Amino acid sequence: MNVQKRELGRTGLKVFPVGLGAMPLSVEGRPDEETGLKVLRAAFDAGMDFVDTANVYCGNDGDVGHNERLIQKALEACGRVKTVVVATKGGLDRRGPAWPNAASPAFLRTSCEKSLRELKREAITLYQLHAPDPKVPFADSIGELARLKGEGKILHVGLSNVSIAQLNEAQRIVRIESVQNRCNPFDLEDYRDGLLKACEEQGVTYLPYSVVGGHRQHVSAVRDPGLEELGKKYACGPYAVMVAWHLAMSPRVIPIPGASKVGSAQSSASAASLTLAPADIARISALS
Repeated sequence: MNVQKRELGRTGLKVFPVGLGAMPLSVEGRPDEETGLKVLRAAFDAGMDFVDTANVYCGNDGDVGHNERLIQKALEACGRVKTVVVATKGGLDRRGPAWPNAASPAFLRTSCEKSLRELKREAITLYQLHAPDPKVPFADSIGELARLKGEGKILHVGLSNVSIAQLNEAQRIVRIESVQNRCNPFDLEDYRDGLLKACEEQGVTYLPYSVVGGHRQHVSAVRDPGLEELGKKYACGPYAVMVAWHLAMSPRVIPIPGASKVGSAQSSASAASLTLAPADIARISALS
């Protein structure tokens, strides 16, 4: 597939326009390991060279790091350790089925160092604050990421689940390369409230997750008559149409759709070659 790659922040790293959100391969309801490895291999074979993970993408608190270990195993098996960019996150904890905030400097450092071991590397290319912790001053969390970067354990810093104000505050402490927030045609606040524009102005890559609605809305999305019609028009599924819609929002957008099946990963990758008509982009934007 011949597509133009997109720069990740201002890092100089250019990656496939669609990344893989690897969370579904490790949380509740995940496929078996053999299937998970096949999904990752299919994504890489389809051109995806950016994969998003987190230490807490796992089944429970005794399984922390599962997704990172699975990704590393897949990369080693197909010889792509040095050619695929792995972004991971810290700032949440696992306590049974719960995902409490945990972004104290000490916890972030412990999480980062554990991720380094799980991913078998000396530095994490992109390390993201998973979410601000209301119990910890935001500047303290970002300051620790800045220190980890200064020590060479993190090459680049990103944020997740943040506002424009938090992006601006973080930028005053350390250079931010990415913002990862929930965004889809049914929940496109970030595309309308100025956050995407702020990312463009600051050279920050916007990484939307839950790109087709997430667990709550993806089923209704695939049944939407308008999306079904557009899928037929572009000879693809409605999910691919929605991924292509994200790509049309800005060159600074790299969507990271999740996948737990080989076909889903391949479909998401195929969206990189779709060019939607302006009227169809507007039609999808009107779904919210």
